[in-house]
Amino acid sequence: MKEMPVAAAARLVNEHDTRLWRVLRYYVNRAMVEMDITEVKRIAIDETSSRRGHHYITLFVDVDTKRLLFATEGKGASGLETFKSFLKERNVPFQQIEEFCCDMSSAFISGIETHFPQSHITFDKFHVMKMVNESVDEVRRTEQKEVEELKKSRYIWLKNEAHLTDSQQEKLVKLKDTNLLTARAYRMKLALQEWWTYPAIYADLYFDSWYRWVVHSQIPPMVDTAKSLKRHENGLLRWFQTKLTNGLLEGLNSLIQATKRKARGFRTVDNFIAMAYVTVNKLQIVVNQPQ
Repeated sequence: MKEMPVAAAARLVNEHDTRLWRVLRYYVNRAMVEMDITEVKRIAIDETSSRRGHHYITLFVDVDTKRLLFATEGKGASGLETFKSFLKERNVPFQQIEEFCCDMSSAFISGIETHFPQSHITFDKFHVMKMVNESVDEVRRTEQKEVEELKKSRYIWLKNEAHLTDSQQEKLVKLKDTNLLTARAYRMKLALQEWWTYPAIYADLYFDSWYRWVVHSQIPPMVDTAKSLKRHENGLLRWFQTKLTNGLLEGLNSLIQATKRKARGFRTVDNFIAMAYVTVNKLQIVVNQPQ
């Protein structure tokens, strides 16, 4: 069942798939209960789609051991409350969680502040750069209506320059230092990208300088993003202390979604969560054989 769709495994052993799911969930739950989580201190949070439409599960991963500790249906603040209850059931004091790493979702933030008030929050830098990229692309889409050269140029502004083709690099070199709004937004993006390489002692000064530059640029999408980042400045600066990101979770999400596609979806959320535990944690499930 770890290697093929459960329906296919059911046909192979001449059994109904619902019975196989009950067996799998039983042993997965037992393996998860036996997992030692007494030392957990740092948690990365993200959500992943469970099926088409706005249906999600929220994942809680131990940053230090790279294990999926807990998954629950839904997203946002309610997931944090459920996670707190999970820790209580496992006799782990919620005050033990020192750090959460997540995106700038207001639901995640309010959930952490309400249920884990002692914890710090580090905002994921990859999510930050995704926001900035989306703003640069919004500027390009608006400006290309009047500037012919910007048409079919989307990827030159979004990709790392080292990953561009020769023709794309040539076009970027031609446009990036111009006074086009898109080019100016692109330079702001590069400047923020450079920020992550600076020593912690200069991080707040650098960000303040970048912020003033952007808000005075009068480029609305970039101004809006800069103001959003400013409201979350403490969590952004926290990264320079913890260096936490959700990069690991992005990789785990890819594994989980690949499993979902292979199975062509799962009938219930409980089935999906069970397979997520198996996929991420590579559980060695030992089935007691009758004597």
